[in-house]
Amino acid sequence: MSVSVMSAALSTATTVQVTQQALEEEDIGPTLIKKLEGNGITAGDIKKLEEAGYHTVESIAYTPKKNLTTIKGISEAKADKLLSEAAKLIPLGFTTATDFFQKRSEIIQLTTGSKELDRLLGGGIETGSITEIFGEFRTGKTQLCHTLAVTCQLPIDQNGAEGKCLYIDTEGTFRPERLVAIADRYKLIGTDVLDNVAYARAFNVAYARA
Repeated sequence: MSVSVMSAALSTATTVQVTQQALEEEDIGPTLIKKLEGNGITAGDIKKLEEAGYHTVESIAYTPKKNLTTIKGISEAKADKLLSEAAKLIPLGFTTATDFFQKRSEIIQLTTGSKELDRLLGGGIETGSITEIFGEFRTGKTQLCHTLAVTCQLPIDQNGAEGKCLYIDTEGTFRPERLVAIADRYKLIGTDVLDNVAYARAFNVAYARA
């Protein structure tokens, strides 16, 4: 049983993807695969890739050519074109430490609501990446997701992201009343917190991908 944050991990027990303004900028976070359309790459090609489980430009850039050619309708020439176009959008070579430092400085760490867990994580849950939490039944995974759905809305100076939350529930365990209780803990207005959470129930992997 697992939970993924910042991405819809489709095999999870409960998934929360936290979003905020910083992640909407072009150079932060994953790039949707539709950005590849054009220059010899058609909407049909994009659809084939999505059906095969590729949804970001990064997923193409990091995939070996031989794997891409196993996708029905993707020839070797098309795979070469895909990798070439992906490389234009995703830097795969060297970068200066200054540039890397700048990107790292844009990362926001979200509090989990537990000072000790934040300490173990080096400050909290990082934006721009996927964090997976797994464990036995009734060990607090869903509670952590509910907490993050609220703490992502906190001001940055309170270890929040001043953002919103996309909550994808694969177990049917989402409870908005828990968000209201957590909001009260952080002195937030419950109705405002609920308005900043977009919820969807995913009944299976195919449904979640859709």
